[in-house]
Amino acid sequence: MTAQFPQRLWGSRSGPFARVANRVASTRAGSRVVRALTPLDRALLARTDARFSVLGPLGVPTILLTTTGRKSGQPRTQPLLAVHDGDVLYVLGSNFGQQHHPAWTGNLLAEPRATVTIAGERIPVVATRVDEAEKQRVFPRFVAMTDAYDAYRERTSRDLRMFALRRA
Repeated sequence: MTAQFPQRLWGSRSGPFARVANRVASTRAGSRVVRALTPLDRALLARTDARFSVLGPLGVPTILLTTTGRKSGQPRTQPLLAVHDGDVLYVLGSNFGQQHHPAWTGNLLAEPRATVTIAGERIPVVATRVDEAEKQRVFPRFVAMTDAYDAYRERTSRDLRMFALRRA
């Protein structure tokens, strides 16, 4: 068995702040706020090697995923929530329920080798697109993190791409 991914959680998903944030993130306005905070979160995660996140007080597992831009060939880094499953990390291209796929999903389709920064470690990974059966099994775990994922799925007609990340 491959080594498990490290996990760094702080804050609480059941605290009053997390409950309010969960409700707000499910709204269109809340999604815009979270999207606007993404550059700040990316900077904080990068400076702390993904030890601290703007979303950290909510008790959600946040990673930095660095892909290779499919057009530019340049590194592209995105903060994402991830579902930990031992030696697999799952990431979901919800894009806050927008009608287009997030760029990082297209980057992984073009080049599945990437890097995950998590809990102070940079780990090379290989991404594989998750089939429908596995997606149905894993998606409820994203919703358990935040109900916003249900709202995102309802907001868009596109299929939300899900990837499994494994150590390279």
